[in-house]
Amino acid sequence: MNFTDTHCHLEDEKFSDDLPDVLSRAKNSGVSRIINFGSTLESSELVTELAGKFDFLFAGVGIHPEETENFFENGTPDKLAELAKNKKVVAIGEIGLDYHWEKSSEGREIQKKIFVAQLDLARQLNLPVCIHDREAHGDTLEILKREGKGLRGVLHCYSGSPEMAKEIFKLGWLIGIDGPLTFKNSAKIPEVVKAAPREMILLETDAPYLAPTPNRGKRNEPAYLIDIAKKVAEVRNEELEEVARYTTENAERLYNLNGG
Repeated sequence: MNFTDTHCHLEDEKFSDDLPDVLSRAKNSGVSRIINFGSTLESSELVTELAGKFDFLFAGVGIHPEETENFFENGTPDKLAELAKNKKVVAIGEIGLDYHWEKSSEGREIQKKIFVAQLDLARQLNLPVCIHDREAHGDTLEILKREGKGLRGVLHCYSGSPEMAKEIFKLGWLIGIDGPLTFKNSAKIPEVVKAAPREMILLETDAPYLAPTPNRGKRNEPAYLIDIAKKVAEVRNEELEEVARYTTENAERLYNLNGG
C-alpha cells in the first residue's frame, strides 16, 4: 500500500535533529509522497528547498492567516509567485482564516483581504489551494463561493459541520482528514468522514502537530498517517487498501503529482 501525506511542516525546527530518520520511518510505513506547506515567506522558501532535495517531497507556498503582517507592503504575492515557478511547488497554501486568536473586526478584515489575494494568485498560477479554516467557517465558505470560482483545493484539517461539508463538496473542494478523527472527543468529524464521497477525501498528518492516537501529545510525523488511514477505514467500513488507493488517487489528481 502507498499513502500520500498531503499536509506536513517538516521544515519545522522540531525535525532539525532527525529529519532523515523521520523520512525513513515514513517510507517504511508506506508513505511514498509528502507535501510540505509553508506558512510564512521564510518557511515557504524552506519547504521549496526541501522538496528539491528529495524526489518524494513536494511543496506548497503561502502565508498563514496568523502571519499576515506587511503582506502587501513587502510585495509578498510576487515573492510567492517566484517560488511557485519551481516544478516541485504544487499548491498555494497554507492560506485562509483563523479567528481563534484574532477577535477584532479590523484584524479579521485584513485576513479576508489577504486570503482573497492569495486565491487570486492561485488562479493566475493555475495551482490548487490548501485552506486553513479555524473558527471561521461562515466567512471561509462565503469567500470560497464568491472568490473561489475556477479554483480547486482542500480544506485542510477539516473541522466544520456535516452541513458545511456538503456545501464544500458541491463547490468541488476536498477535505483533509487528520489526527483529530482518532480522538475520543472528535465530535462530528466521524459523521463527516462517513458521509463524504470517496473522491473528496485526503489524508494528512499536519506534522509536527495533532499526532493521532496512540501517539497523541507527542511530536507528529508522516509515519503516523497509517493510524489516521485505519480510522478512516473503520469509520467508513472499508478495507485499508481501498482507503490507500482512493486517497492516493485524489492527491495525485488535485496536486498533479504525476506531472500529467
